[in-house]
Amino acid sequence: MADARQDIQLPEFAWLEAEPTMSGATHRETEASAFRQLMPRLIAPMLFAVVLFGGWEYAIRAYKIPFYVLPDPLLILKTVVADWGLLSQSLLTTLKVTFQALGLAVVLGVSLAIIFNQFRWFEMAVFPWAVVLQVTPIVSIAPLIIIWADNVRLALLICAWIVAFFPILSNTMIGLNSIDQNLTNLFQLYRASRFDTLRYLRLPAAMPYFLSGLRISGGLSLIGAVVAEFVAGTGGQGSGLAYRILEASFELKIPRLFAALFLISATGLCIFALTSLLSWLLLRHWHESAMRKER
Repeated sequence: MADARQDIQLPEFAWLEAEPTMSGATHRETEASAFRQLMPRLIAPMLFAVVLFGGWEYAIRAYKIPFYVLPDPLLILKTVVADWGLLSQSLLTTLKVTFQALGLAVVLGVSLAIIFNQFRWFEMAVFPWAVVLQVTPIVSIAPLIIIWADNVRLALLICAWIVAFFPILSNTMIGLNSIDQNLTNLFQLYRASRFDTLRYLRLPAAMPYFLSGLRISGGLSLIGAVVAEFVAGTGGQGSGLAYRILEASFELKIPRLFAALFLISATGLCIFALTSLLSWLLLRHWHESAMRKER
């Protein structure tokens, strides 16, 4: 019996790292099929956008709505181009806070999720406080953070991180704990170490859950940065898009206000698209959530 186990033993779990081979023709067919299925997902939203903004433009002209009440889409685009020098600087400021907060949320969220998975007593002690941090409205604690922090940029980063942190933590925890019991028994059978089980079983299984949390946190980090900027009300050359919205509302420059809103919405869409693309690239060859099926 011992000899049989030695014959089938797989050293260093190399079998888990092996990837299936695919011929060149099959690979091209798969890529072509994925492209054909991707096109409707791109064309349909574009057609809907044309109908939506066309109806908006028509309503403005038909009912003669003044631009200081609701500007038309063409005026908003012209304002984006005309005020690009000012708006681009504010956009860059908001993006810096957003991506810094998202990166910090990824590092701390994944690290804490791994620690919680390995040390359950630590999870029971700390995780409820993470929930408290999540359910507390950021608007209510942002003024305190701005007072306690030494500078405004640090306060904005903390606020955006608080909003983006929990989805990554909770989703990664679920992934690390959602392991097939048969695979767990297999690793125990081969006497895998705790580190090998984490590396070859739990982390790959948690990858789809982590990427799902990343898509959520990407948009939340932008929301947190904008909300914090609203609360802080910072001005000057280093101010973000939220301050430009406040400034435009005070000066009744409604087209600029909508131009800043447009840039925030476009940025959120780009972040979601980038995180979705990253998820597809990492999962498309092995996970059902990213493998396209014929319908």
